[in-house]
Amino acid sequence: MARERGRAVLLLVVLLCGCNLAPRYHRPTLPDTPAAFRETGVWTPARPADTAQRGAWWSVMGDAGLDRLEDRIEHGSPQLAAAVARYDQARALVRRARADFFPQIDATASAQRERALFPATGNYYEYHDYESGGTVSWEPDIWGRIRNLVRAARANAQASAADLASIRLSLEGELGDDYFQLRGLDARISLLQKTMAAYSAALDLTTKRFAGGAANELDVGRARTQLATTQSRLEQQVADRALAEHAIAVLIGEPPSIFSIPPADSLPPVPVIPVTAPAHLLERRPDVASAERHMAAANARIGVARAAFFPNITLGATGGSETTTGMLASAGSGVWALGPALATLAIFDGGRRFANLALTHAEYAQAAASYRQTALTAFREVEDQLALLNHLADAATWQEEGVTAATRTDHLANVQYREGAVDYLQVVIAQTAELQAREDLITINTRRLMSGVDLVRAMGGDWGRHGPDYPPRP
Repeated sequence: MARERGRAVLLLVVLLCGCNLAPRYHRPTLPDTPAAFRETGVWTPARPADTAQRGAWWSVMGDAGLDRLEDRIEHGSPQLAAAVARYDQARALVRRARADFFPQIDATASAQRERALFPATGNYYEYHDYESGGTVSWEPDIWGRIRNLVRAARANAQASAADLASIRLSLEGELGDDYFQLRGLDARISLLQKTMAAYSAALDLTTKRFAGGAANELDVGRARTQLATTQSRLEQQVADRALAEHAIAVLIGEPPSIFSIPPADSLPPVPVIPVTAPAHLLERRPDVASAERHMAAANARIGVARAAFFPNITLGATGGSETTTGMLASAGSGVWALGPALATLAIFDGGRRFANLALTHAEYAQAAASYRQTALTAFREVEDQLALLNHLADAATWQEEGVTAATRTDHLANVQYREGAVDYLQVVIAQTAELQAREDLITINTRRLMSGVDLVRAMGGDWGRHGPDYPPRP
């Protein structure tokens, strides 16, 4: 009869261990997810990602120098190493939470030398007391408290993995921005060097004309001012390039003092960036995945808070022995105990458990709102970069026409100056306009390249994967 009662109790415990007090979790959806992005165009066609170039996302940009630098981030960036360490901490917390599923076994041992006075004889007696024992305890997960703690820890670890992917993507994108900014500065420096050569030749011509009486000193001063001003602008661009180079060095974990990038004379061509469907954005963006996993963790913590309203049953067993030697020598004795211990619930706790439950519900509501905000921000960032890429392409087309016109005007002004039809002021005006037009074109094309990097980053990164580098959701 006692055996059958024990089996019934064990069966009841097993059945109760299937309880889960957490709300049923559903992956959140956005009812107003657009069917297509609005700002697509010639430079950002909306076609499936399967048609995109495979491999690391930066290979879409088609620049070998960028490819070499991006490969160095994985092993050289201190920021990425810190993010990896945070992910390792989150995984360790999962293992620690999972340990509560198993029995806890403790062992104890002691050895004491004692001295006792016997009043009848007035003598002292010395003896040794040896004790050893052990304790086994196990808490059946009746109300799902441990399971929900593990679910919360696992979801937090997955969120940490998504955060790691987000940091990696952010660092890669920042490197891409810095790299193309540096290449834009290279193009400006090359332009200014060529311009200085032309201005120096113009100053020599004006000086000779002044010596021959065909020009006045005012023309010489204007030519010299134009050359000196351009030299000053060149030095500023060189300084800005050094800062960009230093920033790249730090990103890849190199001391700026020993790092350098060879200059280039021109910007690389702007690639066509493929765009995936808006629904895929929520699957590719690691920050969106992280926000969703934080929701899952908050949902599991509601179950933990609800379980606090019910008693916990701990099954335990203890055993051991004690031996005394010396003047009071005695045979060893054993002791053991086995049975459940029912935790006592507080009759009045000042509303602590209700407050904890309300707190977990509020945390879930906050996580849900953060998820929606993160998703909306993702859509906005994609639309922003799409608009920039396509409208900047139109701006570059118009600016190229402006450069052509300014170059023609500069040529005509120099011809007319040599023939004495205009003074040197008209040459200075034409030269300034041409230089400004060419610099503006470089600025626009640099922004287009940086917008291409930012668009790929906003789309979630690597074209060769179906999603960011984090564990799949359970």
